[in-house]
Amino acid sequence: MTPARTDPAAIVATHLGGLRATLDGLAGEAPRIERWGTELADRLRRGQRLLAAGNGGSAAEAQHLTAELVGRYRGEREPLSAFALHADTSTITALGNDYGYEEVFARQVRAHGRPGDVLVLLSTSGRSPNLVAAAEAAKALGITVWALTGPGPNPLADTATEALCLPGETPSVQEAHLVTVHLLCEMVDRRLAQRPAVVARMTEELVP
Repeated sequence: MTPARTDPAAIVATHLGGLRATLDGLAGEAPRIERWGTELADRLRRGQRLLAAGNGGSAAEAQHLTAELVGRYRGEREPLSAFALHADTSTITALGNDYGYEEVFARQVRAHGRPGDVLVLLSTSGRSPNLVAAAEAAKALGITVWALTGPGPNPLADTATEALCLPGETPSVQEAHLVTVHLLCEMVDRRLAQRPAVVARMTEELVP
């Protein structure tokens, strides 16, 4: 190995350099993130739901998103309906055993998904067959599919309703996905904070 590969400072610098490049790509997606967050907030407030899924580290990111929505991100607000499709181990293992791992998310989408819901799928490669199958099942039911992936084009991005594809290697993309999750939550909270003021103003306009 060359000294640069074994020097801790060089390893840290290389890793952070890759992350910066990926985050630069994420910065260019600000309008999409705002639009997704606003739309998600409106749907959740109307009683629709967020479903989320991923594999491995991406499963952790998906579950982080649902936890922030059911709980809270920064300030207090009403709980929002969101759940991770990989979090029920009995269901995952039963479906994997009976139908194959490719169907573990798609079958749950068919069971729980309703038109108008949102399905968020996270994959650094964008090539996970079980996520592509889930996207196909969701679109057949009228569910909006948003994909967070690494570099495009890739099968999941091609199947989703919309995809946010980030440049970079797997570790950088996965780390940037967590930032994306937090930004989505930020936009959801921002929208929900605006809505009471908008409703109050409309009510005042209707009162003679």
